[in-house]
Amino acid sequence: MLGRVLRTAFFLIFACATSANFTPIPAATEQTSNDIAQLKVGGAVSTPLTLTIADLKKMPRTTLHVENPHDKKSEVYEGVLLEELLRRAGAPHGEQLRGPVMTTYVVAEATDGYRVLFALAELDADFMNSEVLVADTLDGAPIDAKRGPFRLVAPHDKRPARWVRMLKSITVSSGKEFELIERKQNFIVTAKPPKELRVPAFL
Repeated sequence: MLGRVLRTAFFLIFACATSANFTPIPAATEQTSNDIAQLKVGGAVSTPLTLTIADLKKMPRTTLHVENPHDKKSEVYEGVLLEELLRRAGAPHGEQLRGPVMTTYVVAEATDGYRVLFALAELDADFMNSEVLVADTLDGAPIDAKRGPFRLVAPHDKRPARWVRMLKSITVSSGKEFELIERKQNFIVTAKPPKELRVPAFL
């Protein structure tokens, strides 16, 4: 009888110890990952921004009901218009968009390196109502890690090629690259060939 009690006690102690040693360490939750995620807005702006989900929650919010042409289903996104983020970063907007500034463009980049481009003017409500959205919510819940936590949604594009999942940065470029290319092209076009072309005697 005593032996059975001792064996039972030993078994329970061993089981408890084994369970304690192999208790899995809880991984960081997706919500925690979303909380620490950052979106950078920079480039040719006066006030570069580094934004979190909490920062976006404090800004004017927009809700879009869209038909996702890729997944072929209706979705409800909520977030902040890209136009609003660019305005807060100090990018040219409204009446400032004229002349050489009209070549300014915006590059949106994902964590996997995927990049898309918008003309700055097409993101300005004075030119068109593009409603391009930096979304942090899909169908009332945080966007999952495969598509978020930030997702760029271009609801009026016929194809979703400029929808950017896992959005990490927004970069404004002044368009001076185009001026340089234009100058090089003009030089090539206007450069005059030499009046004489001397051919080596041995040919």
